[in-house]
Amino acid sequence: MSTSRPEPSSSPALPDVKRVRTLHLQRAKDAGEKFTMLTSYDVLTAGIFDAAGVDVLLVGDSLGNTVLGHGTTLPVTLDEMIVFASAVVRGAQRALVLVDLPFGSYEESPAQAVRSAVRVMKESGAHAVKIEGGVDLAEHVAAVVRAGVPVMGHVGFTPQAEHALGGFRIQGRGDDAAARVLADARAMQDAGCFGVLLEMVSEDAARTVEESLTVPTVGIGAGAVTTGQVLVWQDMLGLRTGTMPRFVKQYAQLADTAREAVSEYVADVRSGAFPAEEHTYRG
Repeated sequence: MSTSRPEPSSSPALPDVKRVRTLHLQRAKDAGEKFTMLTSYDVLTAGIFDAAGVDVLLVGDSLGNTVLGHGTTLPVTLDEMIVFASAVVRGAQRALVLVDLPFGSYEESPAQAVRSAVRVMKESGAHAVKIEGGVDLAEHVAAVVRAGVPVMGHVGFTPQAEHALGGFRIQGRGDDAAARVLADARAMQDAGCFGVLLEMVSEDAARTVEESLTVPTVGIGAGAVTTGQVLVWQDMLGLRTGTMPRFVKQYAQLADTAREAVSEYVADVRSGAFPAEEHTYRG
């Protein structure tokens, strides 16, 4: 049943906490506030984003595309996720660190899902995992939650199921599609998820989910109605170039800045201007 969203609280649930926990995200939802999430895959960006006030750092299997150069997220392994997650944990002082379970690490059985999630938590020091799925994988998610691992569900467009979904397609358009998104989100909540990420979902469908669930939702391409928002940092800061998805807002053009700086370095080395006296040790 839909409920009206509360007015924002005069005492923010997140900004002054020493470490963001899942309970703070729930408090944000209950208070009608927003929280922020960005991807991160290394210690330096983790430290920068953490200091800037990002609430959740997502070590997404999107690193398969943005860091490792794969065409999809499917080749990413659990070992790789743990290596990158460990680096992010070392760089984050305040943010909650959330890690994707990659394709092939949880679908086989609830027991496999538990083993993979426990490895992530023990070996990386992360605070929670994210699992793509819905009604069909609710049993797997519930087993992970019972094992003591906080889980965020991921419904709508699920990149690990790109081929099964017929490519990058908006989800939740039309009554039947919207009902499927809602059913998947409810299944994730009922399985014990502390939140649900909605990717590439129509805003109407996302609003229905946000108003129907008691746990917070996070949107990427789901409009402005979710409790949280997430973007891939290379998209948001313009390190990745080319055509961007409609839902991406670019706050900088780091690719241009880096290209200009490296071109200046190349010219200085070739001309002999670098290294100069101030860069040189003397005996």
